[in-house]
Amino acid sequence: MSSTPKYLVIIPTYNEIENIERMIHTVMALEKNIDLLVVDDNSPDGTGDVVKKHFATYPESLYILERKEKNGLGTAYIAGFHWALDREYDYICEMDCDFSHPVDQLPKLIEVCENGADVCVGSRYYGGVVNVVNWPMGRVLMSYYASKYVQFVTGLDIADTTAGFVCYKRKVLESIGIDDIKFRGYAFQIEMKFRTKRKGFILKEHPIIFTDRTAGTSKMSTKIFREALFGVLELKIKSIFGRL
Repeated sequence: MSSTPKYLVIIPTYNEIENIERMIHTVMALEKNIDLLVVDDNSPDGTGDVVKKHFATYPESLYILERKEKNGLGTAYIAGFHWALDREYDYICEMDCDFSHPVDQLPKLIEVCENGADVCVGSRYYGGVVNVVNWPMGRVLMSYYASKYVQFVTGLDIADTTAGFVCYKRKVLESIGIDDIKFRGYAFQIEMKFRTKRKGFILKEHPIIFTDRTAGTSKMSTKIFREALFGVLELKIKSIFGRL
């Protein structure tokens, strides 16, 4: 690890033109010097063009990785992880572009990792408390009990198993086999945490307040939810037979 740690947050985007400019300025305004990599899946609304428009303002801290087509959340993050590892970042975070994750908590996730954890999860359900704003009660309950289901099947000892607001130490991404990860949707987040646990790394949680997006369109679908529901069973079975 370098004497001066390098920090990166990766944000995958597809049609996030309503949020991307404000997100760039918000991340760049953080007191901790965190670089931003936007992984854009050829958004037809011009999200990538907005990012590039701000290169001159943030020439050493704002970057874009452009992909040819929309190909899943998981593959976007994996591409971003490889980009980060190639550039010797020490702490790599992941976050949504819709401001559902509190940007001001990014330094807190990093701080937890700097103080002993290998992975820190920004948790909506830390300590059994549900910290979710603007979701219908049905969706809150579905998400909460989905995490409980994942905990039961996988043995993960964190409350928010499907969280997408996470900080990883570099060594975790180097060790867990990111190129072997199968899932592309939200099950990707579960598989990342499951592989991390199986490698013996330390996972901790930091409580956050999750606020549903107010601009843009959600990427959640029935297919993505179904992948997460049945994917955890596949993960557990493969781990039992030593195939993970």
